[in-house]
Amino acid sequence: MTVSFEGQVAIVTGAGTGLGRAHALALAARGAKVVVNDLGTATDGSGSSSAAGDAVVAEIRAAGGEAIANGANVADAGQVEAMVQQAMDAWGRVDILINNAGILRDRSFSKMSHDDMHAVIAVHLQGSLNCTKAVWEIMKSQNYGRIVMTTSPSGLYGNFGQANYSAAKLALVGLMFTLVQEGQKYDIRVNAMAPTAGTRMTEGLIDDEAFKLFTPESISAGVLALACKDAPNRMIMSAGAGGYASVHLYETHGVFLPPDQQTPDHVLENMDAIRETASMEEFTQGFQQGAKFTAMASEYIKSNG
Repeated sequence: MTVSFEGQVAIVTGAGTGLGRAHALALAARGAKVVVNDLGTATDGSGSSSAAGDAVVAEIRAAGGEAIANGANVADAGQVEAMVQQAMDAWGRVDILINNAGILRDRSFSKMSHDDMHAVIAVHLQGSLNCTKAVWEIMKSQNYGRIVMTTSPSGLYGNFGQANYSAAKLALVGLMFTLVQEGQKYDIRVNAMAPTAGTRMTEGLIDDEAFKLFTPESISAGVLALACKDAPNRMIMSAGAGGYASVHLYETHGVFLPPDQQTPDHVLENMDAIRETASMEEFTQGFQQGAKFTAMASEYIKSNG
């Protein structure tokens, strides 16, 4: 199978460096017209410069591709809407959105300021919301769209000193799960990538030799698979150094406690049974949990008159 993006238009946020740059170049190399969005900030979100985004556009054009630069701050809905309009004016459609832009303000929770929390959440979560909202009706009208959220192992599993980042990254998974349901009948597929890559955000955190294996390009291979016509839907893919895996959320079957035993004491006494994993399920709709507990309660009522 050869993945092609000929005739498609992609927006990649945070595409001036690191993962975003690799995604933009890979999409363009396979035929996509690319909006290279980059505010050009430092890793903590300070400053701005168009140089990095312009350089990626020049690289794409030099290779024979089509690209335009955009310096929108993804946390600003008005700037994002103008960016999407720029893509529509240039090419008349938007097929792919890669929500990649991000910043870091790492500190232990005790030392983390409110500004540190709000700034990170604004870029990762609100930025992805803004960009997705701006392309959603376009994709619905086309009956086609592919959106990739960038989550993180820190969001899925936690990481010391990254409470702000972890909260934003896991929130994107919840957003993805709901958008899958709302976009399915329009062939809008929404997936999430949890990358571990050697970028300016991870430099110094990964051993030098291992760092060489954690290329942004290895992540882009997975991202493009999640963004192509034959992409899966509702997948959390993890990737790093050439490894690719799928992440799932499961719920155990649990136990039912009759009304006279619905106390914290009895919950603790039944913790082993609550945690027992043999009959766990993967739910794809929020109501499935309620339906399971309703069935358990109904069975109790039936058995006890």
